[in-house]
Amino acid sequence: MSQAQLAGPDLSDSYVSLIESGKRTPTPVVARLLAERLGCTTEFLLHGIEPRQRIDTELGLRHAELELYHGDPAVAADRFSDIVKAAGEDNALLAAHARLGRARALEAQGRTGRAVEAYERLRREAAAHPERLADLPLAVALCRCYNKAGDVLRARNLGAYALSQVERLGLVRGETAVELALALVETGTGLPYVEQVMAATGTPAPSGHNAESLELWRASVTAAEGEDSALAVQLADDALAAGRAGRMAVRHARIAMHWAMITASDVQATDLDRANELAESASTVFADLTAHVEEHALSLVVLSHVRIRLGEADSAVRLADQALDLLAGSPGITAARAHLVLAEVALARSEDAAPTLRRARDLLEGHPDAHDRETARTWRMLGDLWGQAGSVEEQAGAYRKALEAVGVQVTIPGSTAATVLTH
Repeated sequence: MSQAQLAGPDLSDSYVSLIESGKRTPTPVVARLLAERLGCTTEFLLHGIEPRQRIDTELGLRHAELELYHGDPAVAADRFSDIVKAAGEDNALLAAHARLGRARALEAQGRTGRAVEAYERLRREAAAHPERLADLPLAVALCRCYNKAGDVLRARNLGAYALSQVERLGLVRGETAVELALALVETGTGLPYVEQVMAATGTPAPSGHNAESLELWRASVTAAEGEDSALAVQLADDALAAGRAGRMAVRHARIAMHWAMITASDVQATDLDRANELAESASTVFADLTAHVEEHALSLVVLSHVRIRLGEADSAVRLADQALDLLAGSPGITAARAHLVLAEVALARSEDAAPTLRRARDLLEGHPDAHDRETARTWRMLGDLWGQAGSVEEQAGAYRKALEAVGVQVTIPGSTAATVLTH
């Protein structure tokens, strides 16, 4: 069919040519007219897929999001990949959203390097096609990922860029503001903005909507199996909306926990009562969520550090023991930090802290592949406490491990090592 035949008596050849070249978007009336002459549906003409295929793809996208938030991130990543293939380039908006979901799923699995690559590609796509993706959430995600990967300078630069954008918008509420506040507090920057977000959103509170979200998700799957796609999409939307309060509560709790952590580690900090309140609220939120046992334990450890600063040693010991009970002997930095709390209290009481410090060391060595700033910080804390306990050799070894955790290999013979690493 030639352009003249397709245009017919209603349209000009040049207008059809502009539509074909992507320089014009047909109005709904023109789209229906062209679809009739081409013998296809308007939906297929505009999006490259038929209505049933489109709604099934939309449903798949929502179920993948639910899998990401309330299920298995690895399964979510596979589902997002399937949607990218199904949507194709003819449905660029759906494909872009699915690629964003896949990047988030990679991040949720702890595959930070792969997530960074995906987010960077999406950011280039956002620059070329701002109608598909927004740049700001991608900058926030990259800030978060680069910080996890140990590239603090790049993380802080991205955080500063994102902060300039939200300040221009006057944005202190909503998911983007909260995610940025969390990324900033994790990098230890932009703390005045973090305070604004915390003041606007209030103290985090537990949310009991997770069960409702799961129930709606199951109902959506059942509706889809009965080929009632429209109802399945509606139920999936309801499930995502029901789970939003819980997701926001978790983000708020993470902000509160990191804020308390920063305050407890600052010897000049005076707002310890506020830190105590925030750490308690974070612990309450995580205690309500069975999928966040590790973060619940970490919040208890943070709270125990605050209690030490407040002079409440017995409370700090009790909280550290609770954290260890939650972790049930699993290795890692959270369990190690709980033992460091016990060791710090023992040293303050002039008791033998060596057995507890050795246990912390063993827990850290049980995760030999852990190379990040948090692992390095924990090794450094262990070294400091070994120094207080009077073991120079153990102190030097812990400091060396701290440097290795961030990719610095150190070989310093003899007793000089302790002095150099201490400084």
